[in-house]
Amino acid sequence: MADRTFLEVVTNYVEKLDLYTNAITKAHGQHHPETFEVKELYEMIREKVKNAGENKPNLDSEFARLRKVTGNYTIPQDVCETYVATYKMLSEVDEAYQA
Repeated sequence: MADRTFLEVVTNYVEKLDLYTNAITKAHGQHHPETFEVKELYEMIREKVKNAGENKPNLDSEFARLRKVTGNYTIPQDVCETYVATYKMLSEVDEAYQA
């Protein structure tokens, strides 16, 4: 992963994350209300990245909140593969951002 830049990772995952963050709120929002904040934070990150162009935006507060809300991307026992994939992708985006 270290050889991929933050913008490459975000660009690679943006379409899937758009779909998956919507899907997990619909499928798991009732039992996992944190999915709504995860979706909101992802959308904030996506918008800042879009507005920054080739520059790396300041996303420290968004990733800090995302780690807190997700318990450092801890996957609940009762969720689907889409939920697992969403947290894995968000974790990879966060890791690339921190690199």
